[in-house]
Amino acid sequence: MISHISIENFAIIKHLDLDLQPGLNILTGETGAGKSIIIEAISMALGSRADTDYIRTGEDKAVITLMADTDDCRVADILEELGLPDDNPLIIRREISAAGKSVCRINGQIAPISALSRLCRRIADIHGQYDHQSLLNPDSHIDILDLYGGSDIKTVRDMVSGLYANVVSTGSQLEHLKKLMADAERRRDFMRFELDEIESAAIMPGEDEKLEESIKLMQNSETIYQTLSAVYEGIFEGEDAAMDRMGTALSSLQNISEYSKDLEDLSQTFSDAYYAIEDMNRGLRRLRDSVSFSPEELDEAIARLDLIDKLKRKYGGSLEEIFAYRDKTAAELEKILGADDRIQELTGKLKMYSEQYDTAAARLTVLRKRAAQLLETEVNRELAELNFTDAELKADIAAGPAGAKGSDRIEFLIRTNRGESSKPLAKIASGGELSRIMLAMKRIIGDLDSIPTMIFDEIDAGISGRAAGAVGEKLKAIAKNHQVICITHLPQIAAGGDYHYRIEKTSDEYSTQTTIVPISEEERIEELARLLSGTSITETARDQAKELLKLAKLQ
Repeated sequence: MISHISIENFAIIKHLDLDLQPGLNILTGETGAGKSIIIEAISMALGSRADTDYIRTGEDKAVITLMADTDDCRVADILEELGLPDDNPLIIRREISAAGKSVCRINGQIAPISALSRLCRRIADIHGQYDHQSLLNPDSHIDILDLYGGSDIKTVRDMVSGLYANVVSTGSQLEHLKKLMADAERRRDFMRFELDEIESAAIMPGEDEKLEESIKLMQNSETIYQTLSAVYEGIFEGEDAAMDRMGTALSSLQNISEYSKDLEDLSQTFSDAYYAIEDMNRGLRRLRDSVSFSPEELDEAIARLDLIDKLKRKYGGSLEEIFAYRDKTAAELEKILGADDRIQELTGKLKMYSEQYDTAAARLTVLRKRAAQLLETEVNRELAELNFTDAELKADIAAGPAGAKGSDRIEFLIRTNRGESSKPLAKIASGGELSRIMLAMKRIIGDLDSIPTMIFDEIDAGISGRAAGAVGEKLKAIAKNHQVICITHLPQIAAGGDYHYRIEKTSDEYSTQTTIVPISEEERIEELARLLSGTSITETARDQAKELLKLAKLQ
């Protein structure tokens, strides 16, 4: 619950401190005293949009500080997620500068407004005369009904949500794969052609270099043959062959080798050279005899090299790049060919999840219809007790688009007078009627939403007499399990408060400011009498005020 609120330089409030208590806290004051401004300040502290128009004239900034006990607020998980201290009390500080900058601090640390909004939805629920968003917004009606339906609906709704996530995820995967397949289909035949073109060439590693060497040999075969023949004949054949002269020279050296060590070494070296050249005989003759020229073989080699060069230009600058492209294309083609199986698998899963979703959503619809009947009965009973005897609320459940919350479209309809047809709540013109409907709903589901504090800003607008007394009784009933802060101008409601605060506006020749003070029992009588009779308080009004307080204590 909210234990303290401090407001500085906000609208006509210069400085205000307010300690709040459990139970029903009543705030009253004369028209224009600033009652709604206090609610605006609390609303801003709880995450509503910052408006520089609220900064007090002549000041640089407005500051609102709110303290809340966390024992009855489920905020520990959010604080942990945001990395904020889990202090008790929770301290929220909101600053709005005239320059338009807004700063939010939670337990002393700066936090984004989005975090504040999440946090404060678990602390307080604010309802103003024109601020019944949850009731006026049909999108929220399904959540209200499901909250009322309790654990039975929650269990099935969680199942529906999980199955819907599976349907969406599987459907997305399937569509993505089909799109890839549509693109791949256009390339599949071309990929097969490219792969066949590379594989049919049957290129061997290093084949291009071997072909280039072979072509050079064949293109220069005549020159090579003539050169090898001339070398062979000059060394080994003919009348003046080099080997014959070397043989004669070797014999001469061997004849004188015995005369010195140097001559012996020279003879041995020459001998080694002679026999080494003699060993070249067979190799040189083999090379010479192997040289042949075949135009057909040359054409074939040139054509083969041209094919390899073409593949290089098309698939890469080297044989290694051609092989890499071949492997990559083969892998992609295999993936495409295997996609049909994956599509079939995902299609089966999607069908299974969709059928499971439809079954769970249908079960959820049955539970909602059952809960709707009970909710209608309870709300209509509450409305009757609020002197709204001809009103009848109906939860209209119709088929809607499938979603995480099921396939139902739910909207609360109301009939305010006998003989009229039921209409959406947003069509109701009377703020007083809407206030009572909202109060009836809060009376029933207030304990379910676990929000410890409820704030009502002039919920009594448009009602009086017996209806006002009934509203007061409902507020007291809600306040047994919640902290209720209520701004009212009706004495029948104000009399039921556990704590009563008077809002006062004072002015001097320089400025105007609003203050708030708790009032005693005697002061309450005067305040209630003022609400009953206006500015001129009569003894009759005082007696009526005492009677209202007496009756309120008996309730």
